[in-house]
Amino acid sequence: MTISILRTDDVWWVAGESGAVKIGSDAATTRELLADRGAIEAAATSGSGSVPLDSLTLVSPVTAPCRVVAQMTNFASHVKDAGMDPASIPLTFFRKASGSITGPFDDIVKPSHVRFLDYEVEIGLVIGRDMPVGTAISEANLADYIAGLVVTNDVSARDVQLPKTQFYESKSYPTFTPVGPMLVLLSADELKRFGDLRLRLRVNGDVRQDMVVAGDMIYPPVQALQALSRFQRLDAGDLVLTGTPVGTALSAPPKPVEIIGSLLPPAVKWKAFFNRQAKNPKYLHDGDHVEATVATDDGAIDLGGQRNSVKYL
Repeated sequence: MTISILRTDDVWWVAGESGAVKIGSDAATTRELLADRGAIEAAATSGSGSVPLDSLTLVSPVTAPCRVVAQMTNFASHVKDAGMDPASIPLTFFRKASGSITGPFDDIVKPSHVRFLDYEVEIGLVIGRDMPVGTAISEANLADYIAGLVVTNDVSARDVQLPKTQFYESKSYPTFTPVGPMLVLLSADELKRFGDLRLRLRVNGDVRQDMVVAGDMIYPPVQALQALSRFQRLDAGDLVLTGTPVGTALSAPPKPVEIIGSLLPPAVKWKAFFNRQAKNPKYLHDGDHVEATVATDDGAIDLGGQRNSVKYL
């Protein structure tokens, strides 16, 4: 059975059918909580002291500061939509500032200078054990290093990202990584069902992204952690985002337009590109509601759903 952990400002909880049970731990961070498995299991098996889930004001179950590492172009459908061949895509990463982490029901705030705000529902891996450079990761020990999973949204300022090829800035503004509502701890057998998870994102009730991991994810978690372990230390409580499927607001221009654009000076090319993007209604607008969920279709593994409103500064 999965264990679903919730967090309020000063308390950790385990979610159950009858409500939430307080975890008897003074852990201040996700890392500290994961080290206190006895307290987690005691709360998970407790038959008393629950409070209604809807009485809790939830914050991100992943605490900052921590490392936030993200896989780039990791779903074949998204790669094709970007005008590329999935077979040609290497395993690549970028970093996000952990200051971008926000709660599952908090506002996504667009800075005043950003014009094109995009969304990307992703599955987040929460690291459960310190992983120094050189750690040997395999299918056999993968569950030792992945404590659990969370719903994340890799919010992106496309007009910052593309002309500058600047992922770090464009994805690191405060509130640009909603996380939660739950950190779902998985057993080794449950983790093997990672490919059965369905990512779904809606904007104002309209389904924008809807895809099952299996058959679309290019590099699964074991390959991602194997690659990271060659150069990047990860610690318990760190967060690894695993990519997004097709359906983001941004997509590749038609091939003839792309060819013409490649012949233009950069300033002219990007001006023309963003003039076209200004006609795209899928970018996030002030007051939009973004809902993101991740679960298996049979409900055996359910990471819950986040709902964030968009606020323009």
